Amino acid sequence: MNRTELREQVFKLLFRVEFNPMEEMEEQEVLFTTTSDTEFSEKDADYIRDKYEKIADKLTEIDEAINKETTGWNTSRIAKVDLTIIRLAIYEIRYDDSVPTGVAINEAVELAKKFGQDGSPAFVNGVLAKFAQ
Repeated sequence: MNRTELREQVFKLLFRVEFNPMEEMEEQEVLFTTTSDTEFSEKDADYIRDKYEKIADKLTEIDEAINKETTGWNTSRIAKVDLTIIRLAIYEIRYDDSVPTGVAINEAVELAKKFGQDGSPAFVNGVLAKFAQ
């Protein structure tokens, strides 16, 4: 899989956080990489789980940053799909040196086009612009 495809899979796994307690996410990781419609190589499955776990470890910090930077919005008001995309991108911007900021934002907007609502790409782009500075 290329990095865009891997990022999409990380997004899908991270989205499960919205519907499962963190205590159950280890089981969700296994289910995701073994029973998904997409077949993963062992290397890809390890990458997806590793990146998800790194994001999950920083989730509190990421959510605090979102709540601080967004005026009139907070994590409880943002659509779950958009929130997941924003979390992934903020992780890449702040903590993953292998992903340039512009790439993280562009990929997030593309995920928003694919999985979000009509206004999602603009909303995601607007929020992430505050983190690009």
